[in-house]
Amino acid sequence: MESMVTKFFLSLFVPGLLVILFTRVTFNHYVGLILTVALIAAAVYAGFTHTWLLFIVNAASLTAGFWYSSNMYHKRKKAEAHENE
Repeated sequence: MESMVTKFFLSLFVPGLLVILFTRVTFNHYVGLILTVALIAAAVYAGFTHTWLLFIVNAASLTAGFWYSSNMYHKRKKAEAHENE
């Protein structure tokens, strides 16, 4: 049986990293967020997330990953705009 500590740390890091990964692959931070939310919804439906604490940690990690990927996306857009001048 998996421990609650393991689930907590995975919920803390994996959703944010998935948003960043999908943003890098799709070149769009909204698509990265949607794909990650879909994966987490499937995990919740399958029964891997049981408590409200894990829901909150997942949401916080998604928010942090989306914030970071948005900053990364906008910096890339600015660099492309300056490169084209």
